Amino acid sequence: MKKWITIGLVMIMTLSYYSAMAQFSIDGQYITRGEYRNGFGRPIGEGENPAAFIAHRARLQASYRMDGFNFFMSVQDIRTWGNTTQVKLTDNFLSVHEAWLEADMGPMWKIKLGRQELNYDNARFLGNLDWALQARAHDFALVKYEKEDMKLHFGGGFNQENQFLFETTFVIPNQYKVAQMARYENKYGDFHFSAMFWNDGRQFWTVEDEEFSTTGVDFRQTIGLPTLKYQMGNTTFTGYYYHQLGRDRFGVERRRINAYNVSAQVTQQFDINNEIGRKFRLVGGFEILSGGVDSLTNNAYSPLYGTNHLFNGYMDLFYVGGAHENNVGLQDYFLRGRYDFNERFFLQGDAHLFYSYASVFGPEGGPDPLSNFMGTELDLSFGYVFTDAISLQGGYSQFFHTDTYRAIQGNRNLRDTQNWAYLMMIFRPNMKNKFIGILL
Repeated sequence: MKKWITIGLVMIMTLSYYSAMAQFSIDGQYITRGEYRNGFGRPIGEGENPAAFIAHRARLQASYRMDGFNFFMSVQDIRTWGNTTQVKLTDNFLSVHEAWLEADMGPMWKIKLGRQELNYDNARFLGNLDWALQARAHDFALVKYEKEDMKLHFGGGFNQENQFLFETTFVIPNQYKVAQMARYENKYGDFHFSAMFWNDGRQFWTVEDEEFSTTGVDFRQTIGLPTLKYQMGNTTFTGYYYHQLGRDRFGVERRRINAYNVSAQVTQQFDINNEIGRKFRLVGGFEILSGGVDSLTNNAYSPLYGTNHLFNGYMDLFYVGGAHENNVGLQDYFLRGRYDFNERFFLQGDAHLFYSYASVFGPEGGPDPLSNFMGTELDLSFGYVFTDAISLQGGYSQFFHTDTYRAIQGNRNLRDTQNWAYLMMIFRPNMKNKFIGILL
């Protein structure tokens, strides 16, 4: 008896010691969003009815920290209100969003293993897709070296559908089988920049007699300067450039990839009342994504793993969920204005002029191309912070399309009115970012 009492006391003392040395924390977020879709994501045609729904993300996050280690895991429930009956006990809407371990490997070195968000720069190429309720995470191994303003991150991932006994064919579509990345970031005075290399391989295969007859991997490389930023008082100059090379698949043929994405903008801030945070910001700029495809060459740039909702209009008609991919490209000329009444309330308006990068031809297929002008989008947004934990966000957008855009959509009979509206409540008690999917 004394033996078991002694063992129990030792276990209690051991657990108490490690509890004192470790830090265990639980956090979470809840986002609910109601939407009215009348052309969001895909233009709505005559005879089609608008959609309306409410959906949510409920995410529970737990972190366990010890000296030299940090274990993190988040579980989320993503559902549309009503898609599970009231009496159903189980469903398929609960999933693991992140599950990783980060360990110190020295005074400036760390390694991070597991399912994790890759969220860098302005999230144009690598983003956590926070606007989408399900978000995005990678199964990845990441090594970090950080010293003051200098950061070097590199790593990779290798994906399989299951723990097979033989073969390594990865058949999940629109997912890379293997990827490697390296990113460097530094700051010199008022100039901040980053450089990135990403290489991903997509599995291809052919099937004959219900068996794989040919398999392999096509590799695409993306080389970029994701951040180019210079601060001069209340004026900020920013830009980025990406170039894509490699091969992709068009049927049984391999196409050569040669595409790019370039953007530049200038932001001017006017401080009105610094005591309450009242200010006005005006942004003007452009973004060009190359386009044009044939059976041998693909000049259409793909943002791949970015949070694309932040760019090219909030109606997600370009480069979100596969929209406008492998097409005529895009030229986006934009003007944004945001007025912060105080630190808790803002109004914002965005205007976009969209042009195709490559030529667009009409339904008759004549020798003369149509105008490159595809349309205009106007986005109105607002946000209000009630408390440090709860905020409200909403918006309204309208897209005015042209015959050129209709030709790109296969000459569908599109409605004259294309619009979208949403209202969202955000509960994030321990996150600095109180709003989602708003870019300035």
